[in-house]
Amino acid sequence: MHENPQVTLKTVTDVYDGPEGDLWELLMGQQIHLGGLTSSIDLAEQAGIAAGTRGVDLCCCNGAGMRFLLRTRGVAHMTGVDACATVLTRARERSAAEGFAERTRFVQADVTASGLEGAAADFVWGEDAWCYIVDKERLIAEAARIVRGGGMIAFTDWVEGPAGLSAAEGERFLRFMKFPSLLTMSGYADLLGAHGCRVVRAVDTGRFAACMDLYLNMVGMQLTSDVLRIIGHDQELFRALAGEMSFMQELAHAGKIAQGQFVARKR
Repeated sequence: MHENPQVTLKTVTDVYDGPEGDLWELLMGQQIHLGGLTSSIDLAEQAGIAAGTRGVDLCCCNGAGMRFLLRTRGVAHMTGVDACATVLTRARERSAAEGFAERTRFVQADVTASGLEGAAADFVWGEDAWCYIVDKERLIAEAARIVRGGGMIAFTDWVEGPAGLSAAEGERFLRFMKFPSLLTMSGYADLLGAHGCRVVRAVDTGRFAACMDLYLNMVGMQLTSDVLRIIGHDQELFRALAGEMSFMQELAHAGKIAQGQFVARKR
């Protein structure tokens, strides 16, 4: 596991309270994860998310994943937990605007200690966000505590790919992305098993490289002016961001970073 001890919860909330969060939403849309709607549909299908169920989205960001589940899967109610006030404000506003105010609840809290009722959710959900959590074992333990026996934990996340990262590559990647650590596929599977869950699925989605190609093309061919506006028209910062994203593109094509998809059932 690669680690960056300089990253704290405040480091991450500062990202999504500021221009970096706006930049990621510009590139990825409201569904700030690799693959957007395609990824969400795939995860919901693999986890068998059913109509009438109740779920919890840990690191819910602006609530786009919750609204997807309510709209397309017929989920009865979603609770979203996030530590960042800015994204929760957007989540509440957007959920109300789309007619989901009565079927959503948002809690500002550290997702490793959410304060939610135990064994009450039919499923716990996450999309490309748990990489921001400092203590991933506590996160998995909290997900397992929240979900009922027989319920599902379903998430995607950025992980170290099969080719592996060197120490220098890992340090640079974590520093740019503001990740405190990066697990492997087996690292997440082991944590799920250790906290009373049977892993049903743990696969590389294969989406990472193509998505990085897309984002870089968008920045270079269509969204240059929008990116510059978000970062205060700082040309030097723009070049630095483009360089780091190109570095991530190289890592993705080399199989050194990946998007993992995980589905596990609580025993």
